[in-house]
Order: sequence, then structure tokens, then C-alpha cells
Amino acid sequence: MCCECNEWKVIKIASIIFLVITIIVLLILCINSKNPQSNPNILVAIARNGDNTTVGTTSIRFSQNNIIEGNAISHTEGSDEIQINETGIYQVSYQLYGVQNVTGTFNFNAILSVNNEPLQDTFNESPVIRNSTSNRMTLTSTVILRLQTGDILKLNGVSIEDIVYENARIDIEKIG
Repeated sequence: MCCECNEWKVIKIASIIFLVITIIVLLILCINSKNPQSNPNILVAIARNGDNTTVGTTSIRFSQNNIIEGNAISHTEGSDEIQINETGIYQVSYQLYGVQNVTGTFNFNAILSVNNEPLQDTFNESPVIRNSTSNRMTLTSTVILRLQTGDILKLNGVSIEDIVYENARIDIEKIG
């Protein structure tokens, strides 16, 4: 009878250990399914001096992709179009550097557009500089946008003056 009791004890202990391991594995799977390891979707594009030779109002071309992670966002170097490949919420930050070669009134603005439609709530207006000797200005902005698969995003410099857009940078991340 003692051997039989020991066998039952071993079976009970093994069953409890198996049950505990099963519960731990299920908890780990449940936690991972609620907090999946997501791959980042990031694009950083840079415009250098000479990329944008049009003065005044123009869409900004970016000649260099510094960072491309994931597949949600794509850009062909030298293009002004940023393709959205996945529907979601995106954080868009940019810096646009403008120069006017004539001393005097200096004012330029920036706006984002989606599918060639300006997004008025992204309009970024620079202050007017009068009689400045440097005639340089940088606009920066960060916005959150809901974008759809197939959307084309552009950064536009807006001015009635002879502004040259020497440098620009745009950072886009899918955040949701």
C-alpha cells in the first residue's frame, strides 16, 4: 500500500507542476498578445541645398532618406511625394529653412498637403523680418494626422516672395 500511495503522490505532484507550467505559459501568451512587439514605421527624409531651386510657393523635394524602418511609409529620393502604405495615425515633424537674397521684408509659410489638398490646420506662418541682414528663417512644426493607404503627403513652402528653400527635414512615424 505504501508503494501505491507514493505513486499517487508522484502523480499528484507531477499534475500540479504541469498545471502551474501551463498557467504560466498561457499568462505569457496572453500578455504578449495584448502588448505585441511592434516594429517601428519611421521615415526621415532630408532636403539639401540645390534640391529645391523653385522660388516662392513650391512642394519640397527630399534628396536623401536618412532612416527608413518598416513598410508603412515610403519615399523615392529626389521626390516631393511621401507615400502612405498603411492606414493609421502618424506623427509628422518638419523643419523648413528659407532664405531671401534681398534685404527687406521677409516672410514665408509652410503647409502640409495630402493628395494635393492643403491641410489648412497645418498652416505654419513665419514672422515678418524687416530690414534684416541675414534674411534667414526656419519653420518647425509637429502634427498628428490620420492617413489612409494610398495617401500622398507633401511639405509645401508658401510665399509670394523670392524665397529659396535651402534645407528641409521631415520625420514621420506611424504611432497608431
